[in-house]
Amino acid sequence: MFSRSLFRPATSLRPTSLTPRFRPFSSTSAIMVKQGDSIPNIDLYEDSPGNKVNLAKELSSGKGLIIGVPAAFSPSCSDTHIPGYIANDKLKSAGKVFVVSVNDAFVMKAWAKSLDESKKSGIRFLADPSGEFTRAWDVEFDAAKILGNNRSKRYAVTTEDGKVVKASVEPDNTGVTISAAEKML
Repeated sequence: MFSRSLFRPATSLRPTSLTPRFRPFSSTSAIMVKQGDSIPNIDLYEDSPGNKVNLAKELSSGKGLIIGVPAAFSPSCSDTHIPGYIANDKLKSAGKVFVVSVNDAFVMKAWAKSLDESKKSGIRFLADPSGEFTRAWDVEFDAAKILGNNRSKRYAVTTEDGKVVKASVEPDNTGVTISAAEKML
């Protein structure tokens, strides 16, 4: 008869005391977007999945403002945060202005229309559907249980010539304090 050892796999998938274990390790905490950082060279989407917008290229020269929000159509984003920018007289002096959210392009288009139907403010609403841009700046937080996937912390970043001049990331991820229009403009 055959020996049982012939039918066992050569290596076991179960960890043993000899199996090396690899765990991600960092001696410092994650570093969120900060002054001096470059704008990630990642495509975002405006109005539809076929209309790519790259903020690294859009903001390579001149002044700009990037506003990150956790979710389109959410109460703080729709009632306070973005309307505060739309209504602020100093918005025009900020340069090119973009709102970025981990949503799809169609949702962002509908949200833009609901907040600024005439597009008078000049703010452009961009989708980061996979969260790649958000992760590149380390402003992602786990919102899967509440919103279905990870989302962006609320932030506002001023830029000049492709570099971050000032970054204000909300300490509680979603509040509207240091990223509000009156603090950034």
